[in-house]
Amino acid sequence: MDDRYGSDVLAAGWRDHGRKPVPEVAAQLDLVVEVAEDGYCGAVTKVQGGTVELEDWKGRKRIFPLGGGFLIEGRPVKLMAPAATQSGPRRTASGSFAVADQRARVALPSRILVEGKHDAELVEKVWGADLRVEGVVVEFLQGVDLLDGLLAEEPPSATRRYGVLVDHLVPGSKESRIADAVARGPHGRHVRIVGHPFVDVWQCVTPRALGIAKWPEIPRGTDWKTGICRAFGWPHETQADTGRAWQHILSKVTTYRDLEPALLGRVEELIDFVTEPAGR
Repeated sequence: MDDRYGSDVLAAGWRDHGRKPVPEVAAQLDLVVEVAEDGYCGAVTKVQGGTVELEDWKGRKRIFPLGGGFLIEGRPVKLMAPAATQSGPRRTASGSFAVADQRARVALPSRILVEGKHDAELVEKVWGADLRVEGVVVEFLQGVDLLDGLLAEEPPSATRRYGVLVDHLVPGSKESRIADAVARGPHGRHVRIVGHPFVDVWQCVTPRALGIAKWPEIPRGTDWKTGICRAFGWPHETQADTGRAWQHILSKVTTYRDLEPALLGRVEELIDFVTEPAGR
């Protein structure tokens, strides 16, 4: 009879029999991971002395010990110190030359506002290193409808500019009407609203990056994200299902080349706008 525990009950490794090994992943800069214990999600900003520093999309930083307890795309991994690499110019995910040993600047008063959590995570993954060098914080705006209230509560100025990124900024849309009203209003000079033409930021990831011919067309009246998940055969019943679908999509983005030009140019425009010296 087969004895799955082996003949020696004291032999090492019997507890791990049949278990799948947890993959080891190098904690490279800007790698986005989730902490299994409390769901904290952030990008790797520093690895030092057996610890890893993570920074979330709000600019908050936390330090964790390297090893197990992390998730990538919902799957457990062990974060390891990256192997030493050859010296030389390195580019960030946005295509910029990385600044060696550059500490994040104190945050500027100016802000970049994005409509959704997924938008913020995408901006962080591709432009996070650049934004930290520039001292630009990305904040989550729950909807462009709330922009007027934010501007009234914390008015912009020449030294406190707001760059706003919205989805589906096309002629005749609600978003375009709000953008036009803000541009004509008292705060227009210090606020710039830009956007991409897609229904959702998911579509800003190129089909090539996902290994598909094109994004599915979702009929009117169907929740777009739910329709996408259904079209791909992914679970789509709960918000958690949608979140896992997005993490899968986000994992396919490793460089600016994985994003549509319609988004690339707009984000770069906002970074230039909020970092422009006062008086220009």
